[in-house]
Amino acid sequence: MSEQTGDSNNPRRKLRLGALAVALTATLALLCCTGGTAAFFLTELSGGSDDLSPEAQSACGSSHQVKVSGKMPRFEQYGESQIRNAAVIIKVGSDMKVPPRGWVIAVATAMQESGLRNLPHLGSRNDHDSVGLFQQRPSQGWGSPEQLQDPSYSSRKFYEKLVKVPGWEQLSLTRAAQRVQVSAFPDAYAKHEELASKIVDALAGGAARTVQVAQRSICNAASRGQIAASGWTAPIPGGVGSGFRTASRPRHNGVDIAAPKRTLIRVAATGRVLVARCDPANNGQLSCDVDGYPGKGGCGWFVDVLHAGGYVTRYCHMIVKPRVVPGQLVKAGEVIGEVGSSGNSSGPHLHFEVHLDGDRSSRGAVNPVPFMRDRGAPLNGKA
Repeated sequence: MSEQTGDSNNPRRKLRLGALAVALTATLALLCCTGGTAAFFLTELSGGSDDLSPEAQSACGSSHQVKVSGKMPRFEQYGESQIRNAAVIIKVGSDMKVPPRGWVIAVATAMQESGLRNLPHLGSRNDHDSVGLFQQRPSQGWGSPEQLQDPSYSSRKFYEKLVKVPGWEQLSLTRAAQRVQVSAFPDAYAKHEELASKIVDALAGGAARTVQVAQRSICNAASRGQIAASGWTAPIPGGVGSGFRTASRPRHNGVDIAAPKRTLIRVAATGRVLVARCDPANNGQLSCDVDGYPGKGGCGWFVDVLHAGGYVTRYCHMIVKPRVVPGQLVKAGEVIGEVGSSGNSSGPHLHFEVHLDGDRSSRGAVNPVPFMRDRGAPLNGKA
């Protein structure tokens, strides 16, 4: 049992993404460039009868092959030719046996470098001699200008370099892409991760919702530190007990996942720690080193983390002081604390929240169950 923290009730503590980006630009590799992602959304198949409703978008089947011909899904920000280029990128990765996480990284990189356009040399507006989807440079040995304007060739060159990066699948998207591209703007890639994942899902049968298990892509199984191709993982294993804003608890702005004390809590995605402290009880006391009780108030020991796209995740009722500190960069799946029962709690569990647009107040909270399911990291361990 838990309720929202004092931070959630204080509108003066609302953190807007724009202000956060200004404050964190110098240090936050994920959010150097803001905006854009929230404005993108998947609509419908152009001229087709296929269902791309939210339910269909979240489907994750056994086949993740992609076709580069025929009708392309329509995205508000991209035309059919651009999405077809994304399909080529994904298909090349599939043919090369690169795991789907690589497809998301490659598509996001091309979104930043060229807007998914197969650009020719742009003359005085060009970045040196860079061309093509990934703005690769002939003078740096990527290939001839003609080769680099072949989407299949340029995609293959990207993947060949990506898979040589040690531990690339565990790196944040920004770090993995930068190791390949060596860009003058290394922090810019992460803002495309959300939409790149949606494009991969739409073109490759929900592939961004998979994890690699014994060289197989398994749907909806990102937990215990395994990271989905989307970049997300469930914070702890186990099913949801008390739900989001139920009739009996309309101010419950997250979900409760029961677990034994000392169960490791992992951050759901790469991000920057905003808050890591004891939330005061209703009487203002900072008494988080003991078990709480219903009606005590406060989140106990808790952590808030800011992620690319302006998402904020919250983790409450830890047993002891969190293992992280404000300002720290944490990688998806990294342990940030342990399950306890501090604060407004009736027993050991994790209270988990998801907020949009950098808004840590109750106004920004959304139901974590469909949010995590759509990223291949369902909170109940299944779709």
